[in-house]
Amino acid sequence: MWLAVGLVCAVLGVFLLLKNVLGSSGPNPFEFDTREPLKPMVVDKKERGKVLKQGFLASKVPQNLDAIVVGSGVGGLGVAVMLAKVGKKVLVLEQHGKAGGCCHTFSEKGYEFDIGIHYIGDLLENEPLRCISDQLTNGQLQWAKLDNPFDKVVLGPPENRRIYQMYYGRDRFTRELKKCFPGEEKAIDEFVDLVKKCAESVWTMGALKLIPAPIAKFLAYTGLLNRLSYFFRYGSCSLADVVNGLTQNKDLRAVLCYLFATYGKAPKEASLSMHSLLFCHYIPGAWYPNGGASEIVYNMIPIIEKAGGAVLVKAPVNRILLNNDKEAIGVSVMKGSEEVHIQAPIVISDAGILNTFQKLLPKEVQVMPAIQKQLSMVKHGVAGLSIFLGLNGTKEELGLEAKNYWIYAENNLDELMEDYVSKDREHAMRTIPTVYLASPSAKDPSWEQRRPGKSTLSMVSFAPYSWFEEWKDEKVSKRAAEYNELKEELINTVLEWVYQMFPKTRGRVEYMQAGTPLTNQHYIASPKGEIYGADHGIHRFSPEYCISVRPQTPVKNLYLTGQDLFVCGYAGALAGAMVCGSAILNRNLDKDIAALCEKLKQADKKAQ
Repeated sequence: MWLAVGLVCAVLGVFLLLKNVLGSSGPNPFEFDTREPLKPMVVDKKERGKVLKQGFLASKVPQNLDAIVVGSGVGGLGVAVMLAKVGKKVLVLEQHGKAGGCCHTFSEKGYEFDIGIHYIGDLLENEPLRCISDQLTNGQLQWAKLDNPFDKVVLGPPENRRIYQMYYGRDRFTRELKKCFPGEEKAIDEFVDLVKKCAESVWTMGALKLIPAPIAKFLAYTGLLNRLSYFFRYGSCSLADVVNGLTQNKDLRAVLCYLFATYGKAPKEASLSMHSLLFCHYIPGAWYPNGGASEIVYNMIPIIEKAGGAVLVKAPVNRILLNNDKEAIGVSVMKGSEEVHIQAPIVISDAGILNTFQKLLPKEVQVMPAIQKQLSMVKHGVAGLSIFLGLNGTKEELGLEAKNYWIYAENNLDELMEDYVSKDREHAMRTIPTVYLASPSAKDPSWEQRRPGKSTLSMVSFAPYSWFEEWKDEKVSKRAAEYNELKEELINTVLEWVYQMFPKTRGRVEYMQAGTPLTNQHYIASPKGEIYGADHGIHRFSPEYCISVRPQTPVKNLYLTGQDLFVCGYAGALAGAMVCGSAILNRNLDKDIAALCEKLKQADKKAQ
């Protein structure tokens, strides 16, 4: 009896420790609500370029820096803004010609395309993700809600096609799903209840990365962590095993698993806990940034600059500078054939864990046991294909909607992916089994004002890096004819999906372009064309992995941020920035943002 009482007390004590992880000795970037009255959206290309395309020159580097951030994705910019809000002077360096990482956009022939932001969930007013986004942009980033249903899951060939509509709103989501699958009510309820429990305890992953490693290991090795956290209890369970254990209905299995493509692991290789985050992410709703993804970046950068920092592009960091004690003291940037050395007491990498450890650190540091241990746990993530279409016509004329289509050739998702990657590349390009399809222009309320009479469609799928590797050393836009023929085959295959879903688009396509893993490698510096960073397989959600991959690296003064620190996507990268910022500022920023959310809710109640 006393042993049981002692165990309960220990669990409660650890629970309180995790909930209140870190003190509050450092400054709080979320102490005050910094939202400002909404300013008119800047649409002039030159004016936007002054913010997004500040080219690197040694003379533009601020003096007496407090920190350097490598990479300008939302994980890098996010932590830079947090530091800027407490008076820190931060330099963000981006290798590409435009800031933003996966939030940047590109324009061709009068069309604008987002490369990575397709839709974001969980942005209800005064809830944590919305509150973080508001504070990091001083309230200048506006969001447009997608249609309801927001997703359509398309299964099967045209002659036997089934379309299942996914609605946001917890009650409506389950109610509509049960209408599609009569007799499966129990399975649906059990699945929704389980993923909700897993997603609600994701905070334990962040806490595990911040509490002292010996305590974290104690929690893991004693089994207390699994008792405390559904997230870790089910982290090692495959999505397929759980879903298959709940229902024999193959279409329902596919519908419950369809979001696996948002992180790139087929159901039998996917962790239920990872899937729970995406599944629950969209139940409150789905949104798109008004003005496109570059609005996120455009409204973050001025906050960094106001604190004396800068965001400079065309600034490829070739190595992290270390002192004799192997502590990070700055970075080296290649300017032409010369190195420019920039010093700062803190270096933060948003370049991804593999790039950071394998490309930016010297060989003698890479072989450190602590670094090798982390590298042994990390795998390359799934490589991506992207297709961009520019169309002549408005969304009304073309029948485009503010929603997404997840298209699968059949309901056997694991077999589809296995069969696809086992084929030769030429055959595979003609038989792509899964495609994400949506119209960014139809989701953006500002589009018609900015690009009247035009529309866009974007598609995403997957392909092994090895299919394209032979052309990796050739110049962008000047690769061999065979490479371009493969891209053309890809476009033609996907166009058939487009015409089936949107018949009015036939004959209206004015611009077509495809991106391969080599495109990703060039523009967002992913080592092997990854679109979601490091691999999101089951192993990534083990306690050992989460304890090992922390914001503090084995190199003193070198920190990690972004999606490789937490999970993929906009919300995952911001969560990585929050964990990184917590470690640097020595305070629980998650607790701080929760306090600000509560303060804003109370203020709204009083105003009503």
